[in-house]
Amino acid sequence: MNKIIPSWTISNPISRRTTKEVRVGNIGIGGNNPIRIQSMTNTDTMDTIATVEQTLRLVDKGCELVRITASNVQAAQNLYNIKNELAKRNCYVPLIADIHFNPKAAEIAAEIVEKVRINPGNYTDRNISKIEYSDSEYKQELEKISERLFPLIEICKKNNTAIRIGTNHGSLSQRIMARYGNTPFAMATSAMEFVEICKNLDFENLVLSMKSSNVKVMHYATRILCSMMQEKDLQFPIHLGVTEAGNEFEGRVKSMCGIGSLLALGIGDTIRVSLTEIPENEIPVAKDIVAAYSNISPLQSEKTITLNSEFEKRQKPTDFSNSERIDICKESVESIIERLKASSYPAGIIVQSDKDFNLERLLGNTTALIMESMVDKVELCDSLLQAELLQATGEEIYKAEFIACPSCGRTKYDIQSALAKVKEKCKHLKGLKIAVMGCIVNGPGEMADADYGYIGGLENKVHLYRGKQLVHSNIPEDVALNLLIDMIKEDGKWQDVI
Repeated sequence: MNKIIPSWTISNPISRRTTKEVRVGNIGIGGNNPIRIQSMTNTDTMDTIATVEQTLRLVDKGCELVRITASNVQAAQNLYNIKNELAKRNCYVPLIADIHFNPKAAEIAAEIVEKVRINPGNYTDRNISKIEYSDSEYKQELEKISERLFPLIEICKKNNTAIRIGTNHGSLSQRIMARYGNTPFAMATSAMEFVEICKNLDFENLVLSMKSSNVKVMHYATRILCSMMQEKDLQFPIHLGVTEAGNEFEGRVKSMCGIGSLLALGIGDTIRVSLTEIPENEIPVAKDIVAAYSNISPLQSEKTITLNSEFEKRQKPTDFSNSERIDICKESVESIIERLKASSYPAGIIVQSDKDFNLERLLGNTTALIMESMVDKVELCDSLLQAELLQATGEEIYKAEFIACPSCGRTKYDIQSALAKVKEKCKHLKGLKIAVMGCIVNGPGEMADADYGYIGGLENKVHLYRGKQLVHSNIPEDVALNLLIDMIKEDGKWQDVI
């Protein structure tokens, strides 16, 4: 049930997985459309002009869909003013309302914008004390969800509004985790439950996504979801992204690894690169990822490839004298897999690159093979890139890992400067995971398995977490970092910089 790498058949990776087209305003996602690029504003949604101007900057960079948080009813209502102001400036980019916890906000937004994103983990019973569900109780919860979704579905039908069912690792419902654990399988199951509810309500204008700050979790959850849809002959488009990827080079590497590894297998119809920087910085990175896989046709090929679970059983060798060396940028993932299968799985598989390589394709293709347990060794001409790739995929850890959200209209402090300060003081703490998050909506849950959390609270205030336990609440920013360091020292995890 919780098998992390399923044995299943997908479309030929030279072509994209076949999907139906979902219309989001004047944009088509899936079908024969190109891979779409989107981003999200981080302005206060109630500040109409600031949100409009940032949206215009995103569109100018090449963003095709713009997501805006609607944290409450008032913010959802103000989407009307934002949309009207954009129209006055001759901008008709499709808008997506980002909803957490508030069904009423979703219903209001669905009458205004072209798409609404809901998280199954936030749209369910918030009873976190219940740890076991009988079959009848589980069924009753699904019936309650259907009742909650019904008004939104009816509004979306009336207004031709699309819905993204966006499952996030770390914000799964207690009901799902009680039965399936906090696993990629659970993430996919959570989304499929909402798909079935929507189908039963005669609504199929859906896009699906599996988001995580962990590249492996994001990759496997997406593939398991595709496997589940394939079994039911469903062809909904897939949105890709590594959430809370962080910033700078490491944030870009994480995004290229996660998104590229799925595009290399023909999976993905729209993408978002999540960086803890100004949103405009996300678009060039996303465009480069898409360009790296521009030879992937939007049309399905009849040829299929079976990803064999035998790859899980391979043991890494100690002697690489008879290894197969792969120049990862010069072959497609499909041809590499077929060739290695034909050679009866050589004693060792080494991924290498020369000095002339495409960064996005190198990272995506290598990660795809790592996910198949086919890579025994990575030898890149750039040692820093090699270290970042192995860190991003969890193969080898050489420094602290920072999980950081890109922020949105809910963020009440300067998360970009906060992340820079935390990284500067803590980057040498090898193996430690520290989350720097914008708000408590995503913070405690989305930081998942982080050792420590630095989470935005009230205006310019911070919550500090040890694991998922709140230690300090609404601490002024000017003392929060020192308190975090004190917590790490108390736990005996601090290492002085040599």
